[in-house]
Amino acid sequence: MIDIEEIESLCKSKTSLETSDIEKIKEVSNSMQLMADLSKANVFIDCLLTNEKHAIVVAEAAPTTVKSIYQNRVVGTIAYETFEPAVLYCLQSGNAMTSNRAITQERKKVEQSVVPIFNDEDVVIGALIMEKDISEQVEDREELEALSKTTESLSGLLLGHADQQPLVPELMEEALFFVGLDGELLYSNPAAINLLHELKGTNCDYGENLVEHLPILTDIVEKEEELLVTEMEAFDKTFKVKKIRLPLNEKYNGMFIILRDLTDLREKEKELIIKSVAIKEIHHRVKNNLQTVASLLRLQMRRGIPEESKVYFLESLNRILSIASVYEVILSNSSIDEVDIYELTERIGDMLVYTGYSSKKVTIDYSGDSLTIESGRAVSIALIINELIQNCVNHAFEGKARGHIDVIFNQDSRMMDVIVRDNGVGFKGKNTSSLGLDIVKRMAEHDLSGEFEIAGMEKGTEARLRFPKESRV
Repeated sequence: MIDIEEIESLCKSKTSLETSDIEKIKEVSNSMQLMADLSKANVFIDCLLTNEKHAIVVAEAAPTTVKSIYQNRVVGTIAYETFEPAVLYCLQSGNAMTSNRAITQERKKVEQSVVPIFNDEDVVIGALIMEKDISEQVEDREELEALSKTTESLSGLLLGHADQQPLVPELMEEALFFVGLDGELLYSNPAAINLLHELKGTNCDYGENLVEHLPILTDIVEKEEELLVTEMEAFDKTFKVKKIRLPLNEKYNGMFIILRDLTDLREKEKELIIKSVAIKEIHHRVKNNLQTVASLLRLQMRRGIPEESKVYFLESLNRILSIASVYEVILSNSSIDEVDIYELTERIGDMLVYTGYSSKKVTIDYSGDSLTIESGRAVSIALIINELIQNCVNHAFEGKARGHIDVIFNQDSRMMDVIVRDNGVGFKGKNTSSLGLDIVKRMAEHDLSGEFEIAGMEKGTEARLRFPKESRV
């Protein structure tokens, strides 16, 4: 907002302007805001102080269409010749200065244009100043120049132009060629010389056309891209090829072509893929074989077995299916040898609770964090989970029509807890020995390097398996 009274006050107290000159300044100031908005720049009027050595800002207009380059008002501040040479030059000579670079008192880089304001006698009475922030443009240009200089320095370093630097290409394992725009060889490091001799049995002297010795590089050299990375197969080998066009003195003068032999790496990748396929096939066959054994047990149970043996057949059947579940999880997740024990527990728990032979209505829930472990330990966990849930189904709800089981996973940075809790009659057999609990204790301690405990609660039983998350070899 232009303050007319402030302009008049400053002009009368700080300058030697006549009343008619001050009216002219006020008249010009009326259009300052419009100029500022239209040009997206800050606009000022400066007038010479009484001593005519410096100037004073008597009016200003900040643009409303963009952010102002000044945080504080500058009306009333002194424009010293040292900092505002263009303004003082304009006021003293009557000549305009346009597109002049300057730095404001708030350390902003601006493009400054200054035109004189004349009175009716063609005497300079003030200067109209327009300042536009160019900080970002200057920074972008400086970054571009710095990048260009860095690239040129890198070129010199790689080509050994920097006398004080070690010759980096000599230490590179990759084959490095520096060729001109037409493909003529300007430099090759020892790895490149060896590679060319290995592939063609010849040398390429400096000045000779590299693509005549290695036609596989023809497309690479001719392409216009500044940076190109591709992979190609030639001479029964696999190469990763990089092309980098380098500027020198602001124009391209050649390009680096870097070849890295990936043959061994790709062969090992193929071997790994083949091994992965073989391992998956083994998992698939183990799972099928276990399910075949389970089918044979079921068939035997259907054809009739002594009633007292039926429970042992069923327990063995569930153990076999629990181990088979490990391989089902591996195959379903497309992993090679890792098992999500949360998913594994869900499969085993649902199988025992919802597809078992119990006549009671039992439900099961799962909660907590998942953990992925290798298949060897997963088999032990599968058998432990099978025994614990099977114990709940078989013994926890005696005399009850319904029951519920919770399986909870807790973990910290090192250990994993698997808790199987039921709301049944409670564990009372402190001195009771069973094959199932013997299996659990043995596997917890020997296979998982962990510990197992089971205890009756006020209502039900809680069994807790604790083992390290990482395998202890």
